[in-house]
Amino acid sequence: MVQDPPAEPAEDPAGTPEPPGPTELRGTPVAPGVALGPVHRRQVELERTVTERVPVEAVEGELNRFQRARDRARDHLTALKERLAGKVPAEDARILDVHLAYLKDSVFIADVENLILHEQLALEAAITKVVADFDRLFRLVREPMLRDRAVDLRDVGIRILRYLEMQRQDEAEGETLPTDYVLAAPELTIVDMFNLSGEHVLGILTEAGALTSHAAILARSMGIPTLTGVSGLLDAVHEGDFVIVDASEGVCRINPDEVVRDQYRGRADSGADHGVTAVPEWARREARTRDGERILTPASCGNLPEVHQAAAYGMEEIGLYRTELLYLVDKQPPSVEALVKHYASVVSEVRGGSVTFRLLHLDSGVEVHTLHEAPEPNPALGLTGVRLLLAREQVLRNQLQAILRASVGTAVRIAIPFVTDTADLRRVKEILFEERLELRRAGASFAEDVELGVVIETPAALLGVRDLARECDFVHVGLDSFVQHLLAADRENEAVASYYESLHPVVLRSLDELCSTCKVLGKPVSVFGVTAVRTENLAFLIGVGLRSFCVPPGNLREFLAEISHLDRRTAHRAAKNAMTQSCRAETMTLIDGFRHGYAKP
Repeated sequence: MVQDPPAEPAEDPAGTPEPPGPTELRGTPVAPGVALGPVHRRQVELERTVTERVPVEAVEGELNRFQRARDRARDHLTALKERLAGKVPAEDARILDVHLAYLKDSVFIADVENLILHEQLALEAAITKVVADFDRLFRLVREPMLRDRAVDLRDVGIRILRYLEMQRQDEAEGETLPTDYVLAAPELTIVDMFNLSGEHVLGILTEAGALTSHAAILARSMGIPTLTGVSGLLDAVHEGDFVIVDASEGVCRINPDEVVRDQYRGRADSGADHGVTAVPEWARREARTRDGERILTPASCGNLPEVHQAAAYGMEEIGLYRTELLYLVDKQPPSVEALVKHYASVVSEVRGGSVTFRLLHLDSGVEVHTLHEAPEPNPALGLTGVRLLLAREQVLRNQLQAILRASVGTAVRIAIPFVTDTADLRRVKEILFEERLELRRAGASFAEDVELGVVIETPAALLGVRDLARECDFVHVGLDSFVQHLLAADRENEAVASYYESLHPVVLRSLDELCSTCKVLGKPVSVFGVTAVRTENLAFLIGVGLRSFCVPPGNLREFLAEISHLDRRTAHRAAKNAMTQSCRAETMTLIDGFRHGYAKP
């Protein structure tokens, strides 16, 4: 049947199109809350800059313009940091120091100046080229923290370009923004969160972005309702459209009717737009399979925005807190006091539950020069996890001391990453005992009872799990790394992607044996990682005996929905059947049949 083409929007007698009808888009909540207002679209200046060259006699003027623009950008960042003092946690405000450092970065400055001197590029074109080159370089590496560095450098470049644009225009004739607006942008960047003359952002919507980005951390600290990963956003919204950002439910409503607007205005007036929201209805459901088996869902977090989001969803336990952030935002390692403040902020969000801090786990591929003096040939199998901590013992002592001091009155656990055998566990135990003793001698308050666990990621730890479980308090499985090392397949290498299969029969057998061993010894087991919370994997992971999943807050809703459809007994039979196969292909045939034939109510 041939359908008529959609009608063109009706126009009024004056020829003005009617506003588009209401549209609903979904995204990933970064900072909970509700915001209502007109949209201001912001494109990336780097994409609009035209390559322009200048005559030789104008080169000196371009260099001087570069210096003046950097000075103005530095002054604005310094003033902005002062304005944020007391409004956001000190460690979050220090993110702006990263931008200040890029303004003084000798490599960045030299690259821009060389393009002006030797290729006679106009300043705008030179900045654009340098930032684009760095951007491509960083994005070739899939490490999220390196991508964040690319975004930070882009922010700095855009900030300078904005000042240059203001130099060419009289401010009265420049861009006029609404007094308050919801920002819609390709990605979440700090430079777009603050207008050059002040803060006017009610809420933020982006097509891309990450919970771990520096802009996300500031958005959460400032209480700006924020959604990232809103697919089709910039095609759906136009300048001036009225939008509702419900960053608690993960919904953006474009041009809703007045009834809907009034309902949301009530929520915003009651404080929801500042992150004070009730736990959503969907998050109140207990995680149980269809036949009543309870599944534990502690949160997996790597920064304070995710911790706040977990609290907003009623996740009372943090099953895994990754402690790498403070080692990545500054060129110098964090002090013990900075660590204490950060960990205390995490602990303060836990209401009667526990926090499991995973110790630092960074390999040389991340290029933190205070930890690794030079790159290694194979970073993933080099100085990382507990190996790095024992080689840089003061780093380990600082972390342990900070966790002890920050966790008074809270049930706290410490997970040791990349363990090989009991020697790693015993040495960390010794150092933990020594740090407790030092704090006691100093008369400091600290957490007396701390559980110590291991993260199973290596084949050696898997084979020795009985010995490890006898001497530790709990076991975590880092499923992504576990699969990578067990199958000897780099999960970031597309050439061997077919070898990296989280439901390979050998993986399932190994997990089944691990769960059985820990059950006999009475040691709790949790699993975390991207592959651990994929909905298509859950039935088989439950089938091998896993009952505790560390879930990122952004994945909780989908996770709970999938669990409610699963039947424990059916999942157990499916996993046992898959484990008996001899190769990946045979197992995948069974798994595909299970996935397509599993009837959901």
